[in-house]
Amino acid sequence: MKLIFKQRLFSWFDSYDIYNTFGEVVYTVKGQLAWGHTLKIFDSNGLEIATVKEKIFSWLPRFEMYFGDRYIGSISKEFTFFKPKFNIDFNGWHIEGNFFEWDYQILAANGYRIATVSKEIFKFTDTYTIDVCHERYALCALMLVIAIDAEKCSRN
Repeated sequence: MKLIFKQRLFSWFDSYDIYNTFGEVVYTVKGQLAWGHTLKIFDSNGLEIATVKEKIFSWLPRFEMYFGDRYIGSISKEFTFFKPKFNIDFNGWHIEGNFFEWDYQILAANGYRIATVSKEIFKFTDTYTIDVCHERYALCALMLVIAIDAEKCSRN
């Protein structure tokens, strides 16, 4: 399953539309005014289904993931000098990627590829292609991509 992740142009807060390969919006992400990033994910019917929320008082960036009000895991940036690295506390998943964080893979503990993420360059807004191995992992993979993108935006 492929998802196309596009930041909305001229948005005051983080706001994204996520499309399937047919160009249909399957998820919408809307940022909220809050300390740190708070990103709400809505399904195609406009129902809120998940949240990615930045923890403010942590030494390195950390984002918590929720289905509704239920905490499901987190992703945090690790201290490194050159290659960015993230620690994922969710299902034993981890991330491997390149120096610029534009292309990376989300892998299960056994090395099984959950998703491949590629940033499209030469676009007006942040645009990623998320190739998920199975539809049941799409929302969780999307939440990790949102957190990584939010962390990069905080640095810039």
